[in-house]
Amino acid sequence: MKLSATTVAEAAARMGVTTEELQGVLALGEERTYKAGDHLFYESTPRRWFGLVLEGEVELSHGLSGMSVHIATAAEGSLLSEGVLFDDLPHATTAMTRSGSVIWELSIDRVQQLRATSPGLFYRICGNVASHVGRRLRESNRRLSLLMSQAPTLSGFRREHDLLGERDIPASAYYGIQTLRAVENFPLSGIKLHHFRHFIVALAFVKKAAALANMQLHVLKEDRARAIAAACDEIIEGKLHHQFVVDMFQGGAGTSTNMNANEVIANRALELMGHERGQYQFCHPNDHVNCSQSTNDVYPTAVKLGVYLTVRDTLSALRDLREALLAKSTQFSHVLKMGRTENQDAVPMTLGQEFGAYAVMIGDGLRHLERAASDLLYVNMGATAIGTGINSPPSYADICTRRLADVSGLPVQLAENLVEATQDSGEFSMLSGVMKTAAVQLSKICNDLRWLSSGPRCGLYEIRLPAMQPGSSIMPGKVNPVILEAVNQICYQIIGFDMTISMAAEASELELNMAEPVIAFDLLFGLTLLRNGAIILASRCISGIEANEDRCMQYVQQSIGLATALNPVLGYERSVAIAREALATGSSVYDLVLQKNWLTREQLEDLLKPENMTHPRQLPEAPPAADI
Repeated sequence: MKLSATTVAEAAARMGVTTEELQGVLALGEERTYKAGDHLFYESTPRRWFGLVLEGEVELSHGLSGMSVHIATAAEGSLLSEGVLFDDLPHATTAMTRSGSVIWELSIDRVQQLRATSPGLFYRICGNVASHVGRRLRESNRRLSLLMSQAPTLSGFRREHDLLGERDIPASAYYGIQTLRAVENFPLSGIKLHHFRHFIVALAFVKKAAALANMQLHVLKEDRARAIAAACDEIIEGKLHHQFVVDMFQGGAGTSTNMNANEVIANRALELMGHERGQYQFCHPNDHVNCSQSTNDVYPTAVKLGVYLTVRDTLSALRDLREALLAKSTQFSHVLKMGRTENQDAVPMTLGQEFGAYAVMIGDGLRHLERAASDLLYVNMGATAIGTGINSPPSYADICTRRLADVSGLPVQLAENLVEATQDSGEFSMLSGVMKTAAVQLSKICNDLRWLSSGPRCGLYEIRLPAMQPGSSIMPGKVNPVILEAVNQICYQIIGFDMTISMAAEASELELNMAEPVIAFDLLFGLTLLRNGAIILASRCISGIEANEDRCMQYVQQSIGLATALNPVLGYERSVAIAREALATGSSVYDLVLQKNWLTREQLEDLLKPENMTHPRQLPEAPPAADI
């Protein structure tokens, strides 16, 4: 969609404003390009702009905990974040572009400016936007009513069998007997496979790639293979996820997960072929959906891809956090303050330098996560049971891996040694260590911000955090650093996950690691926590931090650490003497230097300029020595 003169004129006519007025509004905004995989905003974060999709598509989803629901796709010409025109409520959805997009954005500051300077024009625009929202709501209600009109059917049961006997399965279920046994055997965490959307999608990627490879190698009939692939496509689109009901914690090295996927895909494929669920003679979970496969190559491959996709989400959130910290680094570049080592006064620095260091820490985490995640793209598809490829046709491993790359859109490659790749969990352990390090750095930043904001009367109080909620049920006026505290806690959890993953990776014995389910859970959950922590830290804390410039300068002037900064000018002996006197009398180094006429106020103020105090420079000549 191009904002041509004709397009603008037609839009102005529909809105009841002049072309010049609308052009003036458009000039207040700016076009921003988002790359594939970028997030435009996150659920629960404050709205920052009102936008219009000019190119590409934007997916809107609900849910940040791993299980997200695709709400809608905003195509060219769609409005985004229009609620910023009406209220200050946070986003109700998360917006992400899979293939890239260009958005015209009007910042919240410009929205407020337009409201103040041109109220008539602003409210005419609001009226048109409200009409647009109303049409969208009517369409949503229509679709919802159609869904609700399909009342659930109270079905009977179908009988299935396995090597242990027969069981009755709800006729409405897409899963089968092996899934049912796993549900009964592992009532552990209550967190089901469907909690992690990327993991379910990755399973569908693997099963579709296998079906297409088997069809190409003529070990699976075309009608079955295409039905299996079509069922996988539906799962990739977000359907049938609620049928993945096995607990994330399970014995059997992931066999229950693999069979849950096999049974759901088989029964949906049966429907697509015109048969009833459970008529496995036409499409069998093991013989056809699991053809040329084993849990021991399917499960770790799906875990790797699911974790890789989750890492991409985490990286997007960390990039936003880094940008928020860099913005504060620039904003606070002129604010002089005392640096501290071992919680004692050190030497002056700027608040901007402090926030700039935090941004670099987050950048380190980004770089290390990207590097570690790339190793997950080497998979063992075709290894089957232990890496020898038993029960798979020649060339299957190579063909299936190429198909997997096509299906997933990821640069997946076949591992060099399939026996090693089937038993070694080294890549998971490496990624876990990087995830832990990112959490350690993030928690360190939160610790610092809690200290710097402590008070307000009896602490450091060098920065002011945005007040998010009342802090006490008994102490009036108390406001706690709740966002920082919450992020600290998820970082502790992630650090604990690393120990669990290390033990689970070490638990691999001979040709297989039975403990991969706990590795999968901790990586998927840990990365999700890291992502969400970065989101709330950036949007609900960092972006609203203000500098207490007077308090920062007061500490500089009162600190004996100032003597260190003056040491090259006054000399060591005078600096020691003045530090000792300041400690003994409670006077400030600043005032004592002036009282002793060792420096003029102009000289002292020049030394205290941020650009002179916080960077290497050619020092001025020291004044003559005096009696001490």
